[in-house]
Amino acid sequence: MAQVTLKGNPVPLEGSIPKPGDKAPDFKVAKQDLSDISLKDLAGKVKILVAVPSLDTPVCAIETKKFNEKVAKENGITTLIISGDLPFAMKRFCSTEGIDSDNLITGSQFKDFSFSKNYGTHISGGPLAGLSARAVFVVDKNDVVRYTELVPEIGSEPNYDTVLAEAKKLI
Repeated sequence: MAQVTLKGNPVPLEGSIPKPGDKAPDFKVAKQDLSDISLKDLAGKVKILVAVPSLDTPVCAIETKKFNEKVAKENGITTLIISGDLPFAMKRFCSTEGIDSDNLITGSQFKDFSFSKNYGTHISGGPLAGLSARAVFVVDKNDVVRYTELVPEIGSEPNYDTVLAEAKKLI
């Protein structure tokens, strides 16, 4: 089990982070229209899977907007932002922030925690229990994990340039 911090305090995580070269675990999350999306639905695409606790926090909002701006310019990369928010809140956030769902998909774990549990980001204790730690996974067209970044401090942003560079190698 990995561990991250929140404002310097340890936060325990459940499960194991997939390593580069591992087959990406399947998952199911709810899109804004309440339909389900899984890894299988993204078959044959380069994927950036972004785990965040909630879009209703400043760092998660910034991260979602930055991934939308950076990846929107790239053809051949699908970005999926996964959080504990309800799909209705995700839809409102994207509408308010001008995020086009063609460039970036949001997925909610409100019914199914398979993403955070299968990807080792499920917070198992403390005030954020049940949410996901901040992490990014780049997955190739054959559903093999090629890059992982578990952000050590939940309140910090990931390395956008490295994530995008790793994804672009796979197009």
